[in-house]
Amino acid sequence: MTLHIGIIGTGWFSRVHADIIKGMNGVKLQAVCGTSLSKAEHMAQDYEAKGYGHLKDMLDSERLDAVYICVPPMSHGEIELELIRRGIPFLVEKPLGLDAELPRRILEQVEATGILTSVGYHFRYAQTVDRLKAMVNTHKVGMALGKWMGSMPGVAWWRQQNGSGGQCIEQTTHVVDLLRYVAGEVDEVYALYGKRVKHELEPNVEVADVGTITLKMRSGLIANISNTCVLPGDSDISETGLSFYTNQGILDWSPQRLSVQASGIQTNYTANNQPYIQENEAFIHALRTGDKSLIRSDYADAFKTQQVTCAALESATRGMPVAVLTI
Repeated sequence: MTLHIGIIGTGWFSRVHADIIKGMNGVKLQAVCGTSLSKAEHMAQDYEAKGYGHLKDMLDSERLDAVYICVPPMSHGEIELELIRRGIPFLVEKPLGLDAELPRRILEQVEATGILTSVGYHFRYAQTVDRLKAMVNTHKVGMALGKWMGSMPGVAWWRQQNGSGGQCIEQTTHVVDLLRYVAGEVDEVYALYGKRVKHELEPNVEVADVGTITLKMRSGLIANISNTCVLPGDSDISETGLSFYTNQGILDWSPQRLSVQASGIQTNYTANNQPYIQENEAFIHALRTGDKSLIRSDYADAFKTQQVTCAALESATRGMPVAVLTI
């Protein structure tokens, strides 16, 4: 039986998922919904799909087995609630929204209906993360340091606080989520954000361009995650990763590799899988079989990451530590 999939969003990341779907056996990208009919039809023609300019038109016209939601943070809410109302499973790209309150309302409906969900925290699917998690569980970890150091994306909504929510909520959330996945829940955060460069160089920049967050983990581990988007956008300079300092040495992870330093020996591991593909395969497998065990981040779990990043924004705004009230 062929599964028929819809995608909401016509940006670059929508095409990442569309290309993966196109390469799957027994899966058809049936429809694309965009902010305009012309954008949707332009993307849809590359996949022999139908384009729509309005969500309800797509859902009324097509019989879809699932929908992928690839929209900016400020666009979440009605999309998820309409899909839940119609009983259509969805895979949604991070983050879940601009704050924690709207995702909380969506989560209540997800749990009330039992609808299948997946969230795009693809780092979790890397083979090196499997190894990292196993090592963290067998080492005594003292502290962890994470980072997302890069340039500011060029799209206008990313630079607006009510468009992206800021770098931590929109981007560094991947590192926050990986910390949770590998080392457990966060009880408290204290964050400092600042505007150092971008607001002086470019117009209409509201979001902070530097920030650092100290996280108190439930296990007792202390972590820090820092980010910046001040690096020049015309270069390939960037740093993303998460390091653990343990009684046996250093576990240093980046999307490209895992480096283990212990007893004067450094061992490097590279991932042989493609996390985006594995993420999609896990969701499609669950659609076909009802087996959700391969999905590493569903809506309920991703909501906990959303709570941490939103607590960090609150802390930076109030200038004081904020408890993370996880569900």
